[in-house]
Formats: sequence, C-alpha cells, structure tokens
Amino acid sequence: MSSKFQRYTGATLSSHDQVARALGADIITGVYPPGTKIPPEADILERFGISRTVLREVLKTLTAKGLIVSKTRVGTKVLDEANWNMFDSDVLSWRVASGFNTEFRRDLTEIRLAIEPEAAALAAQRATPEQIALLRKRVEAMRDARDSRMAFAEADLAFHQVIGNASGNSLMRSISGVIETALVASFTMASPVDEDAEHEKSVGLHARIVDAIEAGDCDAARDAMRNTIGHGRQRIDRATDTKGD
Repeated sequence: MSSKFQRYTGATLSSHDQVARALGADIITGVYPPGTKIPPEADILERFGISRTVLREVLKTLTAKGLIVSKTRVGTKVLDEANWNMFDSDVLSWRVASGFNTEFRRDLTEIRLAIEPEAAALAAQRATPEQIALLRKRVEAMRDARDSRMAFAEADLAFHQVIGNASGNSLMRSISGVIETALVASFTMASPVDEDAEHEKSVGLHARIVDAIEAGDCDAARDAMRNTIGHGRQRIDRATDTKGD
C-alpha cells in the first residue's frame, strides 16, 4: 500500500493517527454532533488503550483541524462544520470515509474546476523542460497501469502535483489534498483501468494537457484540464447511477 493513500485505508498508521482518524470520523459522520462534547478522557483511554500523552496529542491535532475546542471547566466540544479545515488532507479523508454523496462530489468537482485549469494555464507559461519531461513520464505511467487501480491513481495524483508545482503558485500547490481526495473517488468507485476505452481516453486527455503546456498555449491547457476533470466526474456519476447514491 502506497503511503499516499494510507490515510484513506487506515493501513500501517501510528496509534496517534488511528485514534485521530477514528475520533475525526466520528465527528464528521455526526456520532458527536456540533455543540456536543466528545466522551470523557477516561472513556477514550479505555476505548483505544492509549496513554494520556497520546490522547493529548490527538486532541491537539483535532483542535488544529478545527473540529473541536477545549475550554476549562466546560470540556471538549465539537465545533460547527463551518470551522472544519476541509483543505486538510486528513479531514478530507475522514469525509471520504463517511461516503461520497452527491453534494460532496459536486463540491470536489467545483473546487477543482475553479483552480486546476488556471494552474495548467500558468504551467503553460512557467513550466521548465524538466517539469514537462516529468509530466510525460507520469502520462506513460498512467498508460502502463492497465491492471492496477492503485498504480493508475498514484500516477494520476503525481501528474496533477507536477502541474501544481509547474504553475509556480504556492497556493495552487496547496490543494493537492483536494485532488487526492477526488482521485480516491475514481480509485474506489470508477477507475478508468476497469475499461480499455476509458483508460485510453483518460490517458489521452492527460497527454493533451502536456501538449498544450509544452506549446505554451494557456487557453488550450486550461480547456484540456477542464475536459480531464469532467471526464473523471462523468465516470463517477455513471458508477453512482448504477449502484445508487
């Protein structure tokens, strides 16, 4: 299992990460609704069999992510969803664990469409020859990943991370957690490797992004990225229509 996707599966996580993941998921799924208190310290220690030191670090982590707030003589309360840092990779992964409903899939697509096409356009202006070569390498890795959802998803994620780097914009690079979450949806629900035609189309769409970046064509890079994101959304929507939302 790649380290990139461990947060989504819970594989080989430390005690701190396991407990943070479990409590974070409980908060996000409404086991502990906003305004309520999380269980007392003694109950959490008994549930997970951890030390007080580990628990303190877990609570610090959840506080930093905007999920809880601790007050003297009041206890630790769950904050409203408006306070949650949804750009945090862990928070996103816990949201994934609660299910990809229609609203969440829409949110992921909208934020990607708002940012990634512009990142591709900037990359058309700023990408170095080395970054373009790396993008080509990632496309080939996607092409070679015919029998592995994981290998395709990892190559796809790496591709979009290079785009973010090539944009030269540090804020655009920071949404990699959102991109990773969206790709996990593809990986778990409707990977292009499941169908030869879909695999070929996805690889071709990514290759067009690189062609446009290498040509320095901002408009073409922007449009190619939009088409690529749209193709991923269509696959997930078809899978959802088949399985039921």
